[in-house]
Amino acid sequence: MARIEGVAGKKAGVFVRLVYFMTKRKIGRVVTPVKITAHHPRLLRAYGHMEMGQEAATTVPLQLKTLAQVKVAMQIGCPF
Repeated sequence: MARIEGVAGKKAGVFVRLVYFMTKRKIGRVVTPVKITAHHPRLLRAYGHMEMGQEAATTVPLQLKTLAQVKVAMQIGCPF
């Protein structure tokens, strides 16, 4: 459980609502780290750029990236 509450969808600005929509479309729900990062929209934008950059990187094959993500999630107990 997070120590601070995330930004509610109705209280969010236009950019944050767009990010929430994209997150729901990609993952199925808005995850807590995105809700908390939404308190600072510039940081949320930078977080999005980092995620897109990692996804677009081609130095490692996509299958290996996915395998590494699953392995790390299992080790730390993340539900993803």
